[in-house]
Amino acid sequence: MNLNLQQLQGWLNGKGAALVADGVAGPKTRAAIIETFRNTQAPAISPAELATIAERLDCTRAQIAAVAAVEGGGAGWDNSGLLKCLWERHYLWRRVRVIVPFLSNPKPGGYTVDADRDGINDSWERLADAALLWPVAAFECASFGKFQIMGAHWKALGYPSAWEFVWTLSRTEYAHYDALRRFIMVNNLQAALRRINESGESCRTFARGYNGGGYERGGYHIKIAKAYAREAER
Repeated sequence: MNLNLQQLQGWLNGKGAALVADGVAGPKTRAAIIETFRNTQAPAISPAELATIAERLDCTRAQIAAVAAVEGGGAGWDNSGLLKCLWERHYLWRRVRVIVPFLSNPKPGGYTVDADRDGINDSWERLADAALLWPVAAFECASFGKFQIMGAHWKALGYPSAWEFVWTLSRTEYAHYDALRRFIMVNNLQAALRRINESGESCRTFARGYNGGGYERGGYHIKIAKAYAREAER
């Protein structure tokens, strides 16, 4: 019996699943790991909620909206209502040091959407398969939502568990922006955020802090500046 899996089963039951919390992996648990995070009725963030995020970051609406336009990957859910997820097999390998086909590998890659054509995002299927073996680590080894924040950041961002972090994101678009707010604050990017304007030079510090050293190759500072110019006109 996997005690961590038993805990996950109990947690899933608290979110509406109907599993036997016995710590034994099976198809019902696998399905529940996926379906619990599907939400076809998640509300979009409202202008008032976006203003609240900006206020808590002490920045303008245009500044946070510009970041969202560039760093957000469109909607936070796929067309089936599943929270966006990208499985990172090299992250799991670092945790377990075991190569498992499709799940764990020292080399990044293997990014597919629906290779088996069953209508379920492959990243979620890999996460579910991994969670049957490593219930906690699996949720830490994928990125989630509009801003593709790694599950491994759950504790630093102030969530009670990786499971609760992912669940929270699956409920509302506001939760995605709130996770972004936490990420900015934890990484001390508030001052850089407040310097964002229509000049690419003014956006360099934030782009570097958020995207890492490759920000310039991707032109993120220019993209943010252009997005700010658009948002400031609204």
